[in-house]
Amino acid sequence: MKYQDAWPSGLPIGDGWVEPAAEADVIFPYDGSVVMPAPVGDAKLAARAVEEALAVAPAMAALPSHARRRALMAAHDALAERREEVERLLVLETGKPLVDCRVEVARTLVTLVTAAEEVARLHGETVPLDLLPAGEGLIGFWTRRPIGVVVGITGFNYPLLLAAHKIAPAVAAGCPVIVKPAPATPLATLWLVHLLRESGALPRAAVQLVTGDVEVGRTLVEDRRIGAVSFTGSAAAGHAIARNAAPTKVLLELGSNAALVVAADADLEAAADAVVRGGYYASGQACISVQRVLVEEPVAARFRELLAARMKDVVVGDPRLPETRVAPLIDPAASDRVLDWVASSGAEVVTGGVRDGRAIAPTLLAGVPDGAAAWDEEIFGPVVCVRPVPDLEAAFAAVNASRYGLHASVFTRSLATAFAAIERIEAGGVVVNEVPGFRADNMPYGGVKDSGVGREGPRFAIEELTVTRMAIIRP
Repeated sequence: MKYQDAWPSGLPIGDGWVEPAAEADVIFPYDGSVVMPAPVGDAKLAARAVEEALAVAPAMAALPSHARRRALMAAHDALAERREEVERLLVLETGKPLVDCRVEVARTLVTLVTAAEEVARLHGETVPLDLLPAGEGLIGFWTRRPIGVVVGITGFNYPLLLAAHKIAPAVAAGCPVIVKPAPATPLATLWLVHLLRESGALPRAAVQLVTGDVEVGRTLVEDRRIGAVSFTGSAAAGHAIARNAAPTKVLLELGSNAALVVAADADLEAAADAVVRGGYYASGQACISVQRVLVEEPVAARFRELLAARMKDVVVGDPRLPETRVAPLIDPAASDRVLDWVASSGAEVVTGGVRDGRAIAPTLLAGVPDGAAAWDEEIFGPVVCVRPVPDLEAAFAAVNASRYGLHASVFTRSLATAFAAIERIEAGGVVVNEVPGFRADNMPYGGVKDSGVGREGPRFAIEELTVTRMAIIRP
């Protein structure tokens, strides 16, 4: 289909669509072909979007629950009706394999429904005020009120889903939202914004989108009238946004170098399957894909054999094909960086470490030392590092030595080990006998340390995007 016909031209700002001064081609990473031109905003349009959002904020705060719920469900239904077209568009703009884009659309639909359901649960409680004599006879209760205008800034790897996790909770909470997608992947997000604006249940200016460079981002996040900024991306960019936005509330979902621990008593076959499944999905461009594997020494040699044997099953190729698991990264610069990190790691390259056409072959590294970027930082490519450790104490210590702490997992048959991992691993989520990349979109999701602050998942994001208002009445 011609995706130009799926939504109006320009940028959705205010009540209409505004033609920007520039366009930029969205490129299909697999072959470098042009998907379609996309509008490119600027600081002036970003400032206009802020003014429009501030103007509509009182109407959004007063919008009844049924209207907010209806808007989210209408967008869900419209997206579900055209999900296959959206999946194909995501493949083209992200270069991500079709299997992963199907998961992204499915999860987006769940996020919209879950946010719609949470509208009915947005309420407060009564508070006893007579703990001191001065409070006798008083009635106290609190409610939740919208925090104000929300700015959502998203990454390129899961553009539709990440936008949904900003937009849907904001709408549910009664907040106008301005989303800024990654410059390389704005198309599916434009479509989602269009569907919400066409629901008929919201003021159109309640959901806006502005594309553009860092100046657009600064204009949005540095305006002190904004209620909250929700960002998904790299730690470095998140830190800069937090500094520039202060004292505005900032929610950060940042990077990681997710670890998977294999205990000596683990089901090694299942653990090896999990590393391959969890290390190379989305071509490794996921913040909770498996990057570091720590294996207790008694089973390390056997586990490495099992991993190496499975690498041939990771299909590299055209992301439009359902069997493909690894495709080219978002752009050549990303590929060059990943290969540079592999080459400079000082590790043994068990498999991969080279280009396979435009893609990077699925790579398994052994003996990566501390201090190497491939171990310490977020590699964001199809690379897994495996290291033997003498015991679980050493494994947990290695996991926690990272500056990141988003998700980690442990494979074991022991309940004691499972609960020890849950208690001692410093991460926002600990997964037992499954990949660290497992995420249900209704759960609290977020990290500690350099992996961010705040939680996503509609219920928890709505709490972040509302403030309590205390009411005290003397009858």
